[in-house]
Amino acid sequence: MLQDWENREEDKQRVLHEKQAELLVTTGDSPSAEVVERAKLLAAELGVLYAPRRGISVAKLIAAHKVRQALVLVQNGVRLIGLEQAPMVFHPSMGFIRAKRVLKGEPDPMLAAARLVPGDTVLDCTAGLGTDSLLFSIGTGSSGQVTAVESSFPVYALIKDGMRHYRSGNAEVDRAFSNIDVHFGHHLDYLRSLPNRSVDIIYFDPMFRDPLLDSSAIGPLRGLANPDALEEESILQAKRVARKTIVLKEKRGSGEFARLGFRVEQRGTTKTVYGVIDIDSGI
Repeated sequence: MLQDWENREEDKQRVLHEKQAELLVTTGDSPSAEVVERAKLLAAELGVLYAPRRGISVAKLIAAHKVRQALVLVQNGVRLIGLEQAPMVFHPSMGFIRAKRVLKGEPDPMLAAARLVPGDTVLDCTAGLGTDSLLFSIGTGSSGQVTAVESSFPVYALIKDGMRHYRSGNAEVDRAFSNIDVHFGHHLDYLRSLPNRSVDIIYFDPMFRDPLLDSSAIGPLRGLANPDALEEESILQAKRVARKTIVLKEKRGSGEFARLGFRVEQRGTTKTVYGVIDIDSGI
């Protein structure tokens, strides 16, 4: 038992050191007191360094503190900056347009594939920039719950602050973002921790295993996201945890649907389609 505790403590320390080498939190050039306080609180929450700007460029802060990226907080926004990548700004992109359509009562193919209804609980195992989590949060409403899991620490930090403070100009979209519960870690570890039949819908979008190269909105994510294919154990765990459906987003014609046992929802002529596993909640 002592050895197990010591191993867990070593793992915690290793993860903490990796986080601290990965990222620092700072602000824009002339931050308000509110933004400074927000940056300090976020850095403490993430367990990383807060570095005040004081007229220093972001590039010099990154070099001076020997980290890979800086999370830069501004009023109503946040961006992730690294020396070897294009800046990444938290923004729902096409997700904002899709969200407005859903709010008008129009159907969305992802929500239709999941058979989502208000009040459902959803686990988004591959959060990315949170676009799909936003749609699920809009669809499930205030009576449901969406949990988003992200395995890239810088991306997790970006969406954690972004979902809290981004302002789209649409109160319902902003509220849906703020209702998403974001977790850092690998989805398989998270799934293993959950009780049987505890989530209505489980969603996977392993978009960087075989990405659509013309998807420019997510270009800056490519160097940070997990490119691995889904493990069969992830689907086995999802089958144990889900009550209603498991949904996989992939390129049309992908062999992953057959490999992992998904029935494909062929809708329209889009480049991406959804595969579904229906769960018998009476099991």
